[in-house]
Order: sequence, then structure tokens, then C-alpha cells
Amino acid sequence: MTPSKSEEPRQSLSVHVIQKLREDIAKGVYEVGDKLPTEPVLVEQFGVSRTVIREAIAELRADGLVRSRHGIGVFVEKPKQPKGGLKLLNQVSETISDILEELELRAAVEIEAAGLAAERASPAQEAEIQRHLFELSKLIEAEEPTELADFAFHMAIARSTNNSRFEEFLSHLGRRTIPRAKLSELVSGKHALPYREDQLHAEHQAVADAIHSKDTSAARDAMRTHLVGSLERYRTLVRHGVQAPDIYMLREIE
Repeated sequence: MTPSKSEEPRQSLSVHVIQKLREDIAKGVYEVGDKLPTEPVLVEQFGVSRTVIREAIAELRADGLVRSRHGIGVFVEKPKQPKGGLKLLNQVSETISDILEELELRAAVEIEAAGLAAERASPAQEAEIQRHLFELSKLIEAEEPTELADFAFHMAIARSTNNSRFEEFLSHLGRRTIPRAKLSELVSGKHALPYREDQLHAEHQAVADAIHSKDTSAARDAMRTHLVGSLERYRTLVRHGVQAPDIYMLREIE
């Protein structure tokens, strides 16, 4: 018996929504500059939850196909041509050393982004950060994948700098700069990666709290703790001689 949509895993539902919206954009159903249907309309159209729609939009936004305009809606963007010099950043890492290098790059940008967000974020942008934090919390509680929500949280902070270059930079890197998302692809979805969700959530909470408090120094410090902490967790793997293809060993050293 084929499961109904309501019985399907949420991740497969979001993939279905992403694929259909991609096809509609490619076919010109939604042209560059067009506004996508509102969230309630998409929920009704696809027969899925709001969370599934938000994950699908986050994926399309990460790929540069759409752009959210606060209080207005989501609009189709002109596809960006990849630049050869940064192409590697959109590919799946083959070694943990690749992930370490990308985390160092992210840290250089996102630590400052957190400080600027604390200084410049509007109330609406602060609310968006908190909304993504709440989504992460719900996913953790449900023991569901958090990679898309994690990336959306970081993108919300980038937008809160009110400097579009930060958002463009993270959009170009894409959600696979979240290390466990990249490793998940290598291990076909097996969830045996070098982190604990409660620890990551506490780190995210500290960043959000500092931004809400308008404490620029604390925001930078919290983001530094978060990203440097990730670096150290993956360096632990290197010290144990683990590379991405050996990911099944990770449960032994968490």
C-alpha cells in the first residue's frame, strides 16, 4: 500500500515540493521577478505542513533561485552563474580537511556578521532569527534532520546585518557548508556525525540571545564559540585518523 502524503517522511515531502517548484521556475510558470504563492496557498496546494514549505523555500533560497523580501513575500531570482574560483564550495567534501577549511572561512565572515546583526537587526529580523531557532528546537525534539533549519538560522543572521553581501556570500556557499549536511550526503543519510544536537542548540541560543540584547561583543564571541567549537569537533576526527569515507566510525568517538 502506497503511503499517503500525510504519512510520508517530512524530508521526502520537502524534496517533492522543491522539485516541483524548481520545475515551475525552469518552465517559466514563475518567471524572474514573479512572487511565489503565499505560504498558506502553498500549504493548501501541496497538502503539506508549513514547516515543509519553509524548508523547501529555504533550499531554493540557498540555491539562489528565490529571495525573501521582508513583509512582502518570496520572489524568483535570476539564476547566478557559478564562479570557477568558488565552485569547490558548492561541492560535496571528500575529506574532513575540506570541512575544516570551509569552517575557517565561515568563521571569518560569520563572526563579524553576528556583531553587525546585534548592532543593526530590526525587530522583525530579530523575530525571524528566533523563529528559526524555535524551528530547530522542534526538529531536535522530534529527532528529525536539522540541516536546512540550521542553514536558515545562519542566513537569517546574515540578512540581519542589513548588508546584502553577507547574505549573498552564504547563499553562494549553500546549505552544504553545514558540515553534517555534507557528510550526510556521503553516508546516504546515516545520522552518525560528530556533534550533539543539544550542544549545537545551546550555541545557537547564545548567538540569538546576544543579538536580541544588542550586545555586539557577546554576539561575536558566541558565534566564535559556535564555529570554533565545530572546528574542534572535526579536528578531533582528524586526530583519530578519521576521514569522511570512514564516517561509520564516528559513534565511537563522540
